[in-house]
Amino acid sequence: MSSSTFRLLLERMDSAGAMKAWKEWFPDMPQPKTQEEAEIVLHYARTVADSVGFNSRAYSHAWLTERRLPSGLPDHLKPRAQRMYPVQVQAVGISINFKNPFLKPAADQIRKVMETRVEECYAEGVTDPDIVKKHMLEAKEQEEKALFGGLISKS
Repeated sequence: MSSSTFRLLLERMDSAGAMKAWKEWFPDMPQPKTQEEAEIVLHYARTVADSVGFNSRAYSHAWLTERRLPSGLPDHLKPRAQRMYPVQVQAVGISINFKNPFLKPAADQIRKVMETRVEECYAEGVTDPDIVKKHMLEAKEQEEKALFGGLISKS
């Protein structure tokens, strides 16, 4: 395969064309089984290829990292790429407070239970803020019930 042909496949992110080219030019090498696998390989190749423009390399770096896949972009280029394609995160705010000063010491324990439940949601792949918030508030209510029973009124 000529370098210009390969560069064109990389620049166009032509996964179907790349799969065909791999079968034709490298029949004895492991082949991507799906277009998604080919796309991952192409994005990775774009991050390491000096012959590909920086904007394309930065985009591929962002595409790979948001899917928690390795990127081959050199470390010295990553800050610039991350400024071009900042990581977007979803978040859930955690706040706990009691008016009664005798209950305030329990706030840290309840907050930790809420944090743990948020981390469990993320570990399970649940990232929708509304769903995460629901689980977090359920954990808070269960912990308050375990600590205080019926002492806390819901008002």
